[in-house]
Amino acid sequence: MGKLDGKVAIVTGGARGMGESHVRKFAAEGAKVILTDLNVEGGRALAEELGESVHFVKQDVTKAEDWKMVVEEAEAAFGPIEILVNNAGISMAKTIFDMTEDEYRKIVEINQVSVFLGIKAVIPSMQKAGGGSIVNISSMNGLVGGAPGYTDTKFAVRGLTKSAALQLAGLGIRVNSVHPGVIETPMVTEGDAIEQIREFAKQIPLRRMARSEEVSNMVLFLASDDSSYSTGSEFVIDGGLTAM
Repeated sequence: MGKLDGKVAIVTGGARGMGESHVRKFAAEGAKVILTDLNVEGGRALAEELGESVHFVKQDVTKAEDWKMVVEEAEAAFGPIEILVNNAGISMAKTIFDMTEDEYRKIVEINQVSVFLGIKAVIPSMQKAGGGSIVNISSMNGLVGGAPGYTDTKFAVRGLTKSAALQLAGLGIRVNSVHPGVIETPMVTEGDAIEQIREFAKQIPLRRMARSEEVSNMVLFLASDDSSYSTGSEFVIDGGLTAM
């Protein structure tokens, strides 16, 4: 038996990177997964590979109407939603001197506003299911300083997680945040700052970047009944960086 047998999950930004890893883990553990992304080609290919238990929906996570559509499609395909993983996000290697207002607002919309919209959208469906688990992917930079825009929004995700957890606990809906450190994903390896990141990784106490699957194992724990008494909490996966 899988840890998520029969549960219905939404994973945003699930076509590649950590999101893809979460989708694969959930499907392997028996969940019915709605995979959303703007990457239509990658999302459809992953859904086709994993079979009938995974359904792809193109979604702009910054649009409330897209969230409504995703919830409706999830319920039509599999039933009421019990798990939401707010995984979609972007980063930008720019200083506060170089970042434009439009670039800053884009990060806020994708990394922060989308999490609020997602939580709000799934509440009625989770009530139908009798409860649920929301996992918000923040960052190590939701605990310590880093790049402007990215750090700000990841701190906001941490705060929203706590406020939502308090307000939704009475409905049987748990809300937790995950704070990855340096993870070996396409967003990192294909980004502008890859050489600096590789050099930085040498300073991590465990002396390496994390694998996406290592984050997925934590997300699985929070999505499953194994974490039934955890809500409003931060779960850090950073190889010891924030302990320094």
